Amino acid sequence: MAIARAGDVEFGEGRGLALIAGPCVIESEELCVEVGSRVIEITRGLGMPYVFKASFDKANRTSVESFRGPGLEKGLEILARVKSKLGVPVLTDVHEVWQVEPASQVVDILQIPAFLCRQTDLIVAAAKTGKCINIKKGQFQSPWDMKNSVEKARGAGNDNICLTERGVSFGYNTLVVDMMSLPILRSLGCAVVFDATHAVQRPGGLGHASGGAREFVPDLVRAAVAVGIDALFLEVHPDPPNALCDAASMLSLSDLPKVLADAKAIEDALFP
Repeated sequence: MAIARAGDVEFGEGRGLALIAGPCVIESEELCVEVGSRVIEITRGLGMPYVFKASFDKANRTSVESFRGPGLEKGLEILARVKSKLGVPVLTDVHEVWQVEPASQVVDILQIPAFLCRQTDLIVAAAKTGKCINIKKGQFQSPWDMKNSVEKARGAGNDNICLTERGVSFGYNTLVVDMMSLPILRSLGCAVVFDATHAVQRPGGLGHASGGAREFVPDLVRAAVAVGIDALFLEVHPDPPNALCDAASMLSLSDLPKVLADAKAIEDALFP
């Protein structure tokens, strides 16, 4: 099993549970700093390494009228300032090859979105930057087939890879998490991340936007940590119902301390 490295944060190979968390999309610099600052306080008290995440663009929104974010140029400017203010590594998505190079100059982890986990040119371009690559398993993809995505990144000379489970399509507008996926992904020799917030999404379930069931996030977190993972991925917001993206599935910032405390307790009990 490999170690994923992002700035001064390492996870994998018994390094202890890390957290990747932040709002779904950059709504404002102020919101990013507010969320990141609070998460730093919480994770510091638990001794949990932390990576801030936010997207400069959400290219796969349900409706053409959905808020997508500030875009590449302005978004990267904001992420650079947030990274400087918070002093933690930063993750963001890239959707197209031309976005990879400018994003790599700012962030520490380049994320390949779930719908793009088979996009060869995008994975190869991201891998060639030498940055840590987080490949999210597609909702249509089996865990064992992720070996092909991993081989694309490794073939480009990059072994700094983590794989994220975020649920698989189950009928229409529903996702389900197969916990067996986590050890299967681990067998591919990568650090394993579990995204408990996207796992409770109901894609397109509201017609004009994705629905979700955030009340089940704590349950899925506990289950995944008990199976064994290297990092949690959580989208958090101080006021989820009024968030501009993924409002139905983001975890409230006020609920984060207990969710992480429970996760840490399970990790300490099962993987001392």
